[in-house]
Amino acid sequence: MCIKKTGVRAAALWASGAILATVTASAQAGYQLNFQEPATKLAREVYDLHMMMMYICGVIFVGVFGVMFYSVFKHRKSSGRTAATFHENTTVELIWTIIPTIILIVMVWPVTKALIAMRDTSSADITIKATGYQWKWGYDYIKGEGEGIKFMSMLSTPREQVEGRAPKGEHYLLEVDNNVVVPVGKKIRILTTAEDVIHAWYVPAFAVKQDAIPGFIRDTSFRADREGIFRGQCAELCGKDHGFMPIVVEVVSAEKYSAWVAEQKARLSVAAEDPNKVWSLDELKQHGEAVYTKNCAACHQATGKGLPPAFPALDGSKIATGSKEVHLDIVLNGKAGTAMQSFGKQLSDTDIAAVLTYERNSWGNKTGDMVLPAEVKAARK
Repeated sequence: MCIKKTGVRAAALWASGAILATVTASAQAGYQLNFQEPATKLAREVYDLHMMMMYICGVIFVGVFGVMFYSVFKHRKSSGRTAATFHENTTVELIWTIIPTIILIVMVWPVTKALIAMRDTSSADITIKATGYQWKWGYDYIKGEGEGIKFMSMLSTPREQVEGRAPKGEHYLLEVDNNVVVPVGKKIRILTTAEDVIHAWYVPAFAVKQDAIPGFIRDTSFRADREGIFRGQCAELCGKDHGFMPIVVEVVSAEKYSAWVAEQKARLSVAAEDPNKVWSLDELKQHGEAVYTKNCAACHQATGKGLPPAFPALDGSKIATGSKEVHLDIVLNGKAGTAMQSFGKQLSDTDIAAVLTYERNSWGNKTGDMVLPAEVKAARK
């Protein structure tokens, strides 16, 4: 009889362990039911901690429910059993205090080490400032190779795909127009802040998630140990287009990174604005249309009709057909209490001048006004 009972219990434990192992193996195989495949040492530690906790929880689950079901079945009233009491039983009190304490210590020690490692941002090779805007990221390489490079990064997927009016690509919500590029094996420090609401810079494969809070600078770091493209998203509910604020980090070799830095600096040099350039109305409108499509059309629509009441129409609006100064002030500084954000730190003088000129001379708006970069520059002061 004893052998039979022991065999049943062993079989039950073996079956439970086999199920847990199978689920774990499946999760590890495709990372579809688990974390993303780690790309940093710290991410592997986090993954291992996660699996350790799963094993501990699995064992506790099997043990607790096994004892519970056995006790219910073995000591049921119909078999003639009577209720027992463990009130003020010192042995039981010690067991259910000491064992959980040991389990907690086993869990807390490696977790504490991982958390301390996450907070170590010292001795970084490259420092990048990531600024959250509604709904895009601005990046400034402020220290290390690439210092001086800056760009905006936003969802590049066409609105037709986002809205389901065209076939969607594999990463249609995780594609950007400008990737963050970093060299493999180098420690990258990310400084996070925001211009409007709270955002969060989150790349699961690096085990990096740091809030970006207006008026504060926070930091995190990572060291990628393999090349590739790694995707993340804003992890705070930051407004209407929260789901369309992806992060793409491209990890390349040291040689490719140096080549990218040279290319970016050359691009910035070419794009530097000529303060003496004389613009025509058509040139400003053409440039302004591109700026509008990239930065304004999501809210005010390509037709200028907007999405009232949250996003008012520009076609025929008092703002776009009224005073240039008022129009310029709203684009530069935003409008408090509305979704209209400030573009003063996002766009150059020429970009703002061009988009204002486009808005004042498109759709049904025919003001004939030109807003020049010099006027924008003067308004910033």
